[in-house]
Amino acid sequence: MTPAHEATREPHEPDAGAPGLSIVCLDDDADFREFIKTLLESAQGGSHRVRLAADPEEFFQACEESLPDVVLLDMKMGAVDGSTVLGEIRKRWPKLCVIIVTGHPSLDSMRQTFKQDVFDYLAKPFSIEELRRSLAQAAATLGLGRRPLDRLRVELGRQIRLARTGRGWTLKELSEASGISVSQLSSIERASHLPSVESLVAIAEALEASPSAWFGAAGL
Repeated sequence: MTPAHEATREPHEPDAGAPGLSIVCLDDDADFREFIKTLLESAQGGSHRVRLAADPEEFFQACEESLPDVVLLDMKMGAVDGSTVLGEIRKRWPKLCVIIVTGHPSLDSMRQTFKQDVFDYLAKPFSIEELRRSLAQAAATLGLGRRPLDRLRVELGRQIRLARTGRGWTLKELSEASGISVSQLSSIERASHLPSVESLVAIAEALEASPSAWFGAAGL
């Protein structure tokens, strides 16, 4: 099998929508680790900040020193089982974004990892574009790489939209129940602006939801 770091070296246009992320890569292949660092820290790769770990001890030490936005986790590292590492990650940091990178993909492995809430599963050799796209999607979906207030604005909008659609409500119906205008609700859900405390309480009461849970989802 062709190593992942030899898969595709052709240039790509930078993804302007993906902010620079803090990433920790745990993989026992030294060449792969260095390739990932060189690629992702370049402007072409997204100007991310990448730290490397060759074993679980180095990995957990790096995460304890400074929790990353994203973890790139190999599933087969000699005697080390990546699923065990993933289980420990979920105990310590339930919401940490994990992307699996493995040279030994299987349907069973994929099922087991997605049960532990991984964001993506990439089989080596994957293309540079696949990795960049996965990181961009993680950033957009989870609000990664943003300042705390930006992340809060994005997450509140997402949580309100999920709660509203979960009840089968339109924006107009939520407006009638909360007393907040449709245009303001739309702006909040699109993360165009951060709602006031009064507006947030009114929306939460209308949806019978907990604002504290929404703040928790934003990591605050």
